[in-house]
Amino acid sequence: MKEYLAYKGEKFTIEWYFNQKGESQPLEFFNNLSTGEQQKFFHLLKRMGDFGFISDKTKFRNEDDGIYAFKPQPNRFLSFFFEGNKIIITNAFVKKNQKLKKQDKDCAVNAKMDYTKRIKEASYYEEDYEYI
Repeated sequence: MKEYLAYKGEKFTIEWYFNQKGESQPLEFFNNLSTGEQQKFFHLLKRMGDFGFISDKTKFRNEDDGIYAFKPQPNRFLSFFFEGNKIIITNAFVKKNQKLKKQDKDCAVNAKMDYTKRIKEASYYEEDYEYI
């Protein structure tokens, strides 16, 4: 069974995005981080999930086109907000440049469109998954 849930807080449920092949690039990226890097990211998820915002733009930022970035240095986790107080983490990478690369943002936008389409078709979640 896929591990959709990244964190469930009082304000938001945060999930990993899975493509149509059943792969989750951001979850795989997260699993390959050091324990310290995982803890820095989890702290941001917990803050957003429990309180509903991160006011520090060096930690969470609107990247336009409905895409937001969790920014645990030196990594980036792109995401979007979805109905039902959900945040879906679409892709992740190590930040190497000052500016967000177009291909990284495009990946997030495409994942958002794919997720939305598959939710409408009721084909995103596995049959035995309990939709939160």
